[in-house]
Amino acid sequence: MPNTPPRILDSQVAAESLAKALGGRGAEKVPDMTIADAAAKSGLPLWDAERGLHALVSEYRGHLRVTEKGELLFRFPHGLTKPWVTQTAISKVFSTIGAALLAVARFVVRAWLTIVLVTYVVVFILILIAIVVGLFSGKGRGGKSAGGALNLFGGLFRLVAEALYWMFHPATRFYNSRYSYYTPGVGAWDSAASSRQSSHAPSPFVAGAPPSDAPKVPFYEKVNRFFFGPDEPPQDERALEKKVIAEIRAQKGRIGLSDVMRVTGLPRDTADPLMSRLMLEYDGNVAVSEEGGIVYTFANIRRTADDPELASEPRPASVWDADKGLLPFTGNPFGSNMLIILMNGFNLIMAYWAYSNNWTIERLTQMFQGLPPEQWAPPTTAWVLGVVPLVFSIALFALPLFRALWRPFKARRVAREQGRKALVRAILERVQQKRSIRETELAGAWAAAAGDLPDSKVIQREVVALGGDVDMEQTEDGVRYRFPDLEAESRALAAEREAAAEDEAHVGKVVFDSEEPVR
Repeated sequence: MPNTPPRILDSQVAAESLAKALGGRGAEKVPDMTIADAAAKSGLPLWDAERGLHALVSEYRGHLRVTEKGELLFRFPHGLTKPWVTQTAISKVFSTIGAALLAVARFVVRAWLTIVLVTYVVVFILILIAIVVGLFSGKGRGGKSAGGALNLFGGLFRLVAEALYWMFHPATRFYNSRYSYYTPGVGAWDSAASSRQSSHAPSPFVAGAPPSDAPKVPFYEKVNRFFFGPDEPPQDERALEKKVIAEIRAQKGRIGLSDVMRVTGLPRDTADPLMSRLMLEYDGNVAVSEEGGIVYTFANIRRTADDPELASEPRPASVWDADKGLLPFTGNPFGSNMLIILMNGFNLIMAYWAYSNNWTIERLTQMFQGLPPEQWAPPTTAWVLGVVPLVFSIALFALPLFRALWRPFKARRVAREQGRKALVRAILERVQQKRSIRETELAGAWAAAAGDLPDSKVIQREVVALGGDVDMEQTEDGVRYRFPDLEAESRALAAEREAAAEDEAHVGKVVFDSEEPVR
């Protein structure tokens, strides 16, 4: 019989067969195992057992370990269970409900602000004009109260008129800076002035002149930003994978977990399953050096149609260089914010006055018809011009106030994440030097990025997550940490990249072109 090539199972089929052999999905305890152990337990060939193990590591957040003999162990801390699913599902439900409520609120506010807010401003101004005309023509109530009302309404009308003038007159600064500096979807500031804002002390208003090519922002969007803040830029679902693939191509197809953590900021227990999944999706391999360093190899990803000797792949930026601070409080220029405040404040004052004086549509109509007060309809609650705009105006002012109170908590969360990234940076840089690092140095790196010193337990938790151990040989100047796995990985990566064949990136000479005629 002629020899037939071995049939390689799909990774998911191999994972299913292996899971059944280990007690089925849901097994709470799974011992550490080698590829040979998995093959013996499941009856799968070695190559299928390896693919199945990597698929299970990716699905159940497993880890890879290396013995002193260089043997690769697959470890499943949670067994074949997913204890994080319930918590994630609950968080997702609340997140979905919150997003739905926020979407409804945004829709209501936009409708209110773009239609009702402006409409009420216009209606109230027209009412003021009618009252003033009525007073001058002798049809008002007259007397001292009428004069006081005239002065009050005249002042309010002048306030709104001046706000409109300073907002829309072409000669004013507000007109020339009425476009937002932050554009949702772009993910960057539209001017250098706003990019210099600190995430620890963000300013509620953004001022300064935008660039000449700044995108025009509709007024309703400015209003929406004032009350709800700028929208988060849309996130690419494959953003992490793109960064890792770019790092692989830039590093001659050989990377380790330290490279993944540098470009993504993921902790080690999340980077491990990610790499197992990418190995299955991008035809990768894992190798172990004599010192126990794990190297992920993706030779096929290196191939490029460009000349590899002329076009070098740039490394993606480190996660700590891509500083993601707080979005601006509104993202609007000062003039836009002041106009919105004045408009809503004007409606609030007018709605309160209408409610206090029973400004019903019927009574206003009778007043404008010139009827004497004794012939007006009996006083009733002014819903249209009183209660409705009063409640909505108060609610609208409460929204930015609540956001302002909540903003320090968001700033602290952002600062903690910046501190964690700075700590990862300090550790990875020291790993390259193959030296231990003091706990005080880690605390200093965290504090420099976050603004305050972290608790010792926080540092210890992050060190453990990165595979660090206390260096017992050097304790004279305080606690020191070493990262033997990452150091071994660093040495193994250097050797693998040095030995990597440049021919892997070449696709070879073109021998067939479909555009050429067949001879």
